[in-house]
Amino acid sequence: MSWIDWYNSLEKPSWTPEPSTIGTIWQILYPVIFLTFGFVFVQAIRRKIPWKDALPFAINLVVNLVFTPIQFGLRNLPLAALDILVVWGTIIWMFLAIWKHYKWVAIAQLPYFVWVSIATLLQLSITYWNWGR
Repeated sequence: MSWIDWYNSLEKPSWTPEPSTIGTIWQILYPVIFLTFGFVFVQAIRRKIPWKDALPFAINLVVNLVFTPIQFGLRNLPLAALDILVVWGTIIWMFLAIWKHYKWVAIAQLPYFVWVSIATLLQLSITYWNWGR
């Protein structure tokens, strides 16, 4: 079964966005993520911020990138739910860590935080309704 057929077969809340809408949102967010994360990593390399303040950005990048293979490759809903909770939590950590250095980077994460908050509620709902599938 293809990933889209599998995803479409899952029980989902009525407010679930279409896969194409989800893709469009990520296409908008990824350039902001690329620019702001890149900026943070460059500042850490230049020692303008401590590496501990870049750490949540690194963790977030990794857990964000592994979500899709977990969700649609492994089709492991509980692990995907855990992963997205880490994504969500690291955005809060990123905001707090970078605020004292570059407020604009923290503010630029707000759309990402809003979307991941929605996606987290969606994932937790899907996981709950489809546990054991």
